[in-house]
Amino acid sequence: MLPPIPVLADYGISPTHGFLPDVLPLTRLPDPYYNKWEAIAANLQALILSKRLRGVVDRLPVLDTIGLEHDAEWRRAYSLLSFMAHGYIWSGDSPSDRLPPSIAVPLLKISEHLEVPPVATYAAVCLWNFKPLFMDEDIDNLENLATLSTFTGAIDESWFYLVSVAMEARGAPIIPLMLTAIAAARVGDGATVTRCLHTFAERLDDLTTLLQRMHESCDPKIFYDRIRPFLAGSKNMADAGLPHGVIYEDGSGKEEYRQYSGGSNAQSSLIQFFDIVLGIEHRPTGEKRGRPQEQGEVHAPAPKHNFLLEMRKYMPGPHARFLDHVQSVANIREFVEKHRGYRSLGIAYDACLAMLRALRDKHIAIVTRYIVLPSKEVRTRSRSRSPEAVRRKINLATASRQQPPGIALDTRGDGKKDNLKGTGGTALISFLKQARDETGEPAVEAWAHRFMSRVIRTEGQGDFFAGKPEEGAGLQIASETEEAVIPGLAASWTVDDDVGGICYY
Repeated sequence: MLPPIPVLADYGISPTHGFLPDVLPLTRLPDPYYNKWEAIAANLQALILSKRLRGVVDRLPVLDTIGLEHDAEWRRAYSLLSFMAHGYIWSGDSPSDRLPPSIAVPLLKISEHLEVPPVATYAAVCLWNFKPLFMDEDIDNLENLATLSTFTGAIDESWFYLVSVAMEARGAPIIPLMLTAIAAARVGDGATVTRCLHTFAERLDDLTTLLQRMHESCDPKIFYDRIRPFLAGSKNMADAGLPHGVIYEDGSGKEEYRQYSGGSNAQSSLIQFFDIVLGIEHRPTGEKRGRPQEQGEVHAPAPKHNFLLEMRKYMPGPHARFLDHVQSVANIREFVEKHRGYRSLGIAYDACLAMLRALRDKHIAIVTRYIVLPSKEVRTRSRSRSPEAVRRKINLATASRQQPPGIALDTRGDGKKDNLKGTGGTALISFLKQARDETGEPAVEAWAHRFMSRVIRTEGQGDFFAGKPEEGAGLQIASETEEAVIPGLAASWTVDDDVGGICYY
């Protein structure tokens, strides 16, 4: 007996908005009881700039959650408190390792209700943090979107969040589309599966176009120095000033340090849905693809713990359960492999893989421009500044200055470099490149498999006559003798072909 195909309404997923809420996020909590939260959120940038946020929050009373009724109110409260919490932790010259009861108590209750961790997740800053400018226009249009809360008030920060919101909205119709394809595959309807895959590939191309617009209104230096530090988590953040994590003062008297990963696009349920329905398998970072299994040979099951599965813990609970349900019914890859003679079906499937791989290629280029290259500039600037100036502020953007240039943190005592992991405990460039390469592995047509497995060689790298590469154009951004140590949103990673880690598409 085959498991039933998921019903979107059972998981709070909209057939038109996807993982975005079907009811638009509230711009304000309706109960006046929560006016103090709203007042702080409305003045968050000024309070951070004046360094008065912590004093205001410390004097704030502990508000009960009894006044929150509908889901939209719970989501608004979660987003407000998440911004307040991260602002409180990261707004000073050094981070605070304690969250006062005025934030911690209600945030823990609200997080439990919504089944999300008590941090600024992707849901807090993107999914539940937008509004349309014109109600009669679509929310997949970037020119029709605005954020509700930001840390800095900068256009760059709003744009960074809104690109993801627009992508979620543009990709939303793919969810019911591919559930239709799964149902069609069950009854052997290859024509319907092919049509669904054609539309899927076209939508993926639209998402890549949207992602490319990140450069229009988000400056890499502003993102790296001003925005990204506020999104940092408390997991493996010793270099950024949180060696143990953060204590949430809940009044129990038994508080212990908690560690959570920072916000990451890996927490988007939409991209993981794409992988699941196409049958793309992602291995733990660094693990190579095994040799083909011979007849009668039994292999041990693959490790179930990897970065992507870890990030499901940071998704709203119903969304994560939806992905688990889809995983139990996904059959498109199997259907395509069983019908290799159906040429148009195989080509449509491979087109989806190619489009998703192109999306990941674009994401690697953006990560290079927005994180890798600015991190190198930070290290270069720090060499010419006095130690007093370098130590003035401690956060995620300044953490890489704490390490000697070209040397990874050595914690083994044997002279070997201990490659620290990034957000959620993974690595950046190698993780992104591996995810991209794994996207092409299921290709059915031989030419498509060759095309997506090709290695692009850049002639003349390091040659005097090759000239200076375009910013963000290449991935070879560190030589073998100089290894840049870069703090991730929840840890640090070194920039080479074997380690790295922060966000993921």
